Amino acid sequence: MEKALEDLVAANRILAEYGVIDAYGHVSLRSPRDPQRYYLARAIAPERVQLEDLLEYDLDSKLLDDARRSPVAESVRERFIHGEIYKARPEVMAVVHNHSPSVVPFSVTEVALRPIFHMAAFVGEGLPNFEIRDAQKGTDLLVKTAALGQALAKKLSTKPAALMRGHGAVVVGENLPRAVGRSVYLELSARMQAQAMALAGAGGKITYLDEAEVRASVPVQDYNRAWPLWREKALARAKAERR
Repeated sequence: MEKALEDLVAANRILAEYGVIDAYGHVSLRSPRDPQRYYLARAIAPERVQLEDLLEYDLDSKLLDDARRSPVAESVRERFIHGEIYKARPEVMAVVHNHSPSVVPFSVTEVALRPIFHMAAFVGEGLPNFEIRDAQKGTDLLVKTAALGQALAKKLSTKPAALMRGHGAVVVGENLPRAVGRSVYLELSARMQAQAMALAGAGGKITYLDEAEVRASVPVQDYNRAWPLWREKALARAKAERR
């Protein structure tokens, strides 16, 4: 269990290092011991997360660890993103919510994200765009109620990720390395697509992955070569900060 929680510490720091999440993004892990529970760091900048910052919730996003009910254990307001997706998607073991800067422009325009390189072929499965106004008007765009979490989970449906208009994205995976890898490469893919569109110019040709290439690429995208490297570096930094 400790290794799984160390993985979650690493995930927070990896996503921060690669610019996928800022001081307000978050990543969670479904409990390996109880699928009706999940772990999420307290409201703290992800690149500062340590083991003791991880809190356990039920799928209604209620804090379970009474020993940590203190002012320093403030819960993330958008924890409902995680709880409601875990309810709707039993196969999902990890959820990332980010403010990926290259992705946000695609959430506010009619330009669709498309699969431009093999490391983010999952984009070719289609990424829906969550319009929070359809669920509730006049919000601050934060998904901080169960009802908004349910609406987001419904829009996500069976997809690997969904954009969130003017906000960021939510990315899921059958394991933590896949959710983290998808998040890192979604940011890179959005950046590359914007660059390709600028190079091609209006009406210029861009060659995206086709459906057959997407089908061939997605199943093998486990990021298992990158994950050990990312994890080792992230945990080394976490250890060094304790000294």
